[in-house]
Amino acid sequence: MPILRYDAALRVLVAAKGHPYVRDALMAPFDAFEGVAATLVEQPVASLLMRPDFLEAFDALVLYDMPGLDFTAPGGVRAVAPDEPLKAGLRAVLDAGKGVVALHHAIAGWPAWSEYGDLLGGRFLYTPQTVRGKALLDSGYRHDVTHRIDVVAPDHPVMKDVPSSFELTDECYLFEVFEADVTPLLRSRARFTKDEFYSAAHAVAGRMYTNDGWDHPEGSNLVGWVKRARRAPLVYLQFGDGPATFADPVMRRLLENAVRWVASPEARAWAAGEGVDTGAGAAPAAGGR
Repeated sequence: MPILRYDAALRVLVAAKGHPYVRDALMAPFDAFEGVAATLVEQPVASLLMRPDFLEAFDALVLYDMPGLDFTAPGGVRAVAPDEPLKAGLRAVLDAGKGVVALHHAIAGWPAWSEYGDLLGGRFLYTPQTVRGKALLDSGYRHDVTHRIDVVAPDHPVMKDVPSSFELTDECYLFEVFEADVTPLLRSRARFTKDEFYSAAHAVAGRMYTNDGWDHPEGSNLVGWVKRARRAPLVYLQFGDGPATFADPVMRRLLENAVRWVASPEARAWAAGEGVDTGAGAAPAAGGR
């Protein structure tokens, strides 16, 4: 049975938890967006709702969750695979064109399901893993980094009214970005080298803020992108560690633009390849920009 809609607002489902966060700080931007009605659902319940019949009532999905990781396991963390109905449900949601905005630690979700990282366009690793046939070290993190960010796709709708260059203080990641699969939106001027970050595997093992013996190669400076996730438009923004970030006016502008764009007919048409190049990572053509 379809869920009834009671107003004409743009309706957004926000999936959260799996990582510590401040509820009011996360939801404050959505409360401030005119004509947007956001509903917060936490994991593990959120995963049960990732199916077309439920999400029919919503115009966009925001991922601020980190499912598939058990931090109570011996050794610090254990990857938990999603069941087949959950996988099938999410695929069906994306094939129906439901737009997605993924934020910050969502890039670490479902590490035991490789397709999930492919859908989002990257992967933050808490432990060394093999990704796309390549053995990789765990990812890096660094809190409270003040860095300058440059817009590299100024004509994209997600960049509307965003300064061409701006400064943000937030947690940064030294992680895997599948640059060939995405359209870049934002690049950071921070140094994405091992000396600037701490090992995630050390952290979950109880050794916070160290990179001893961790020889991670230099990483991508890409911190925002758009891509096709099956037949759905998806935006990833690497920002969102805490309340200060969600209070930042540029972050709020980016988030609102992203939500409105992925929910738009133009974005859905672009993701479905209607009249535009369907190659992975292709920039939106007229009507999708």
